[in-house]
Amino acid sequence: MITLGIDIGSLSTKSAILNDNSVVAYDVVYTGGDNRQSAETTFNNVLAKAGFTKKDIDVIVTTGYGRENVPFADKHVSEITCHAKGMHFLNPSIRTVLDIGGQDSKAIQIGEKGNVVNFMMNDKCAAGCGRFLDIIARALGVKLEELGGIHQTATSTARISSMCTVFAETEVVSLVAVGTPTPSIIKGVHESIATRAIALLKAVGIKEPLGMSGGVAKNIGIVSALQDLLNMKVEVTDYPQVTGAIGAAYIGQSA
Repeated sequence: MITLGIDIGSLSTKSAILNDNSVVAYDVVYTGGDNRQSAETTFNNVLAKAGFTKKDIDVIVTTGYGRENVPFADKHVSEITCHAKGMHFLNPSIRTVLDIGGQDSKAIQIGEKGNVVNFMMNDKCAAGCGRFLDIIARALGVKLEELGGIHQTATSTARISSMCTVFAETEVVSLVAVGTPTPSIIKGVHESIATRAIALLKAVGIKEPLGMSGGVAKNIGIVSALQDLLNMKVEVTDYPQVTGAIGAAYIGQSA
């Protein structure tokens, strides 16, 4: 059975195709101001990557903020359920999922079959999410994808007292002005984000193994900070940014 999942997030729209138990192809595009268009774009992209046409797809499932805005979908499912199912598909041993996306973060405790046992979501503030990291990277004059590597070179940690996006950016600029090394600032930002995420995880209840999904999971500095503060391994799959889309496609397998 060939199924396709689309996850429409605030910053990026992701798609994935499953053929039974295998990931055939995936794609990521910027969401922009028209999430219906971004869904159509990633849909066409992932079909081309897989060498399929729309007629080859048995079921299309959408998730994320814009899931209801895709007219060609067969089913719409919440992102909480899709991230749980996606992580279960990729690593069935995981019992707690931390997902940090563009503008929200989620802590999800899952059962043996990938069912949601408990969850908590922070969608009131973008601090500690992908958009926040993008702003910090711009303030430091580095690329977003470079943050994790620079973190690894830090020999000290700058204290970041505010997690408000506006105030934290001001604080970072002030640290730069007094000559604080960039790696130290980045490590301090990552530890602040990790501390915030851990509070969310503890509210849900952490059951090991712990897995991380979302685009921020590609940042090795965040993963390292979480592991150091929790004193436990954080599992990251080969497809962290498209876990929700994979989960949507996986749900389609049983539709």
